Amino acid sequence: MQPRKKPSSECPAARTLESVGEWWSILILRDAFQGCTRFEKFQRSLGIAPNILARRLKHLTAQGMFERRLYHKRPNWYEYVLTPKGRDFFPVVVAMFAWGNKHLSPKGKSLLMADRASSRAVEPIIVAAGTLTPVTPDNVVLVPGPKASPDMLRRLGSMRALRPDSPPT
Repeated sequence: MQPRKKPSSECPAARTLESVGEWWSILILRDAFQGCTRFEKFQRSLGIAPNILARRLKHLTAQGMFERRLYHKRPNWYEYVLTPKGRDFFPVVVAMFAWGNKHLSPKGKSLLMADRASSRAVEPIIVAAGTLTPVTPDNVVLVPGPKASPDMLRRLGSMRALRPDSPPT
């Protein structure tokens, strides 16, 4: 469901959702991270209607997540190869996967992430690059960036996260 009011284009989360937020897109990217590149393989894996798959692949290609490469002539068949931008989306899928395993698997985990070399289970965490400390709502807050508009400055200024001891607004 689309929001009634278009989110601020300054917000990276809103821009990300605008770019790849449709759930089929995220599942297509998930399969691409596991080596899927061809239309028929995506379709078989996802059970998605061909017209919807074609539309989502076209959108993801236009967004720069995939590069279309010809792999067969007469008829022309293309594969969809992740671009560096597409590969950079991997941590988002990993975070969703880990959250789903933690909170939406009441009967236990049916899929695990594993290290390729050792096959040992991997539990991902997001850490700050400079300190390697886990990123949590307790130690991270959104602050205005160098290109923040006056509206963004006002919006962030009204949030309690920067001033946790202030009364709710």
